[in-house]
Order: sequence, then structure tokens, then C-alpha cells
Amino acid sequence: MATLTSLRQLQYLVTLSEKLNFTRAAQACSVTQSTLSAGLRALEDVLGARLVERDRQTVLMMPIGIEVAKRARDILAATQDLVEIAAKARTPMTGLLRLGVIPTIAPFLLPPSLLLLREFYPKLRLALREDLTANLLSRLQDGQLDLALIALPIDTGNLKVEPLFDDELWFVGRTDDPQFKARAVNVTRSLTDRLLLLEEGHCLRDHALHACGAATNGTTEGVEATSLLTLVQMVHSGLGVALVPEMAVKGGLTQSPNLVVRPMAKPSPKRTIALVTRRSTTRLAELKALAEVILKVSRRSKRVAP
Repeated sequence: MATLTSLRQLQYLVTLSEKLNFTRAAQACSVTQSTLSAGLRALEDVLGARLVERDRQTVLMMPIGIEVAKRARDILAATQDLVEIAAKARTPMTGLLRLGVIPTIAPFLLPPSLLLLREFYPKLRLALREDLTANLLSRLQDGQLDLALIALPIDTGNLKVEPLFDDELWFVGRTDDPQFKARAVNVTRSLTDRLLLLEEGHCLRDHALHACGAATNGTTEGVEATSLLTLVQMVHSGLGVALVPEMAVKGGLTQSPNLVVRPMAKPSPKRTIALVTRRSTTRLAELKALAEVILKVSRRSKRVAP
């Protein structure tokens, strides 16, 4: 090709596809609006296609623009990996590592893991982001994160997945609930009709629904929790029952004289905690080292009685 697109032009397109506003896209790229517009026009000239339809008020991505922006994200992420390869004249677990963690894992695994990481790898700097799974996977694919700690099963696309350990799901209910008198809880219609759930976007919501049957819609009147803490508080208030991860139980989230936790009658439902990264990543050594730390923390917590 006589003329090639620049990475900067690709970044302009990706940012505009996310912001759908020239002013906000220019601010995110730290350039003037005219510079961003000129860069996009140059990209369109090179590709010989109109990528964006714009006027003074609106921005509309053309179908070809959506496809080019999608591929541009992959190119930018791979380029970031290439830069890291070139700068890899250092030992693993030093410098900056960008880690994403979902909210139903972060409060229970991160504190003890961070203590061990500081002890074992004092030169490592962690940039943490807590977010929903879909957002973390998107940031990972875009090169904004190096690793993400999530719960399976979930569609991870073409990402590299490193399963770590299984985390059982336990029922939590009030001590005066007759269905919690037995040592294990049987899933019945009367129980699932009272099942409280996290709001849409939390993978634990899908795991709970799957464990209790695909037809389960959860609690009546659309009551949903934004966090595990809120979910347990709703159970404490007598609004229903819930499934919570074993790590949350071992972490003390359900400790209350008015609450009781019980496993589900066999087979017990579970989720699999895993680290994910891009297949083109240069951080495989960090993935293995972080996995070892998390497994050490997990084995310690397994010895704690619920």
C-alpha cells in the first residue's frame, strides 16, 4: 500500500465509536476537534470508504465504520502487547499490572491476595478496576487491562482462560425459615419463588438462575440487589432467600444470629474462578504468578468454617 493508516487515526475512530460525539471524543484523545475530524477524514481517504455520518448534532457510525472500529480495537490491543514485548527487559511481576475483578470476588479475594503480592513482589504496582464481567472483558480486549479475575461459566470469546478453583454456591436464609432446618436445602417451587437476585449484568445472577432451574424468574415484584451486601441484607429483612458464593460465606458476609447458610442438596452448584487475558499478551508470567497467589489464598480460606 502506498499509504497506511496510522495508529492515531485508528484510536480516533475507536474513541468516536464509543463516545458518538466529536467534542467528547476529541477530549478523550487530548486533541482538538478539528484534529480529530482531519484524522478521521484521512482514514476514510486511505480506506476509500465513508466510516462516519455526521452533522452538527449527531454522529452515526456506518456499518463499515462499526466493523473497522471493531478490528481497530484488536490492532490497538495487539500493538500495546508489542510495545510491552519491546520493553520487557525486566523481570516478571515488576512495574504496572492492570487487573480487573468482578464485584462478587473483589471483597473476598483481593485483600488477602494484595497482602501476599506486596510480600512476594514488592516492585509490582497494581492498578485495580472493579466492574461487571462484560465491561472487564471489553476493556481486556481493548488493551485497557492486562488480566481479569472473573467467574465461569461465561462466554469469554477468544480470550485465554486460566481456571483456578471452584467456588460453591450456598443458600442463605433466616434462622426461622422452615426450609433451612435440614442440613442441605432442596430446591422447590416455594423456595425459588422467594429467590432474590443481583441486578442484570452480574454473572452470579445467571449462575443462581441456572442452579435453580431455567424457568426461575427470581423474586416477585422485581426486587433486585446491586451488591452481595445488599442481597444478604434483603434476606436478613425477610424478603426472601439467596444463593451466595462460598468465599463470601467464609469471608463473614453472612455472619448474623438471624441468618443461616446451607449447601444445596447434591449436586451442589458452583462457579469456577478464573483469570483471563488476551492470547497475544506478554503477561503470561504475571498470570501464572498471580494465579499461584490466589490459589494460596483460596486454600487458606477453605480451612475456615462457615
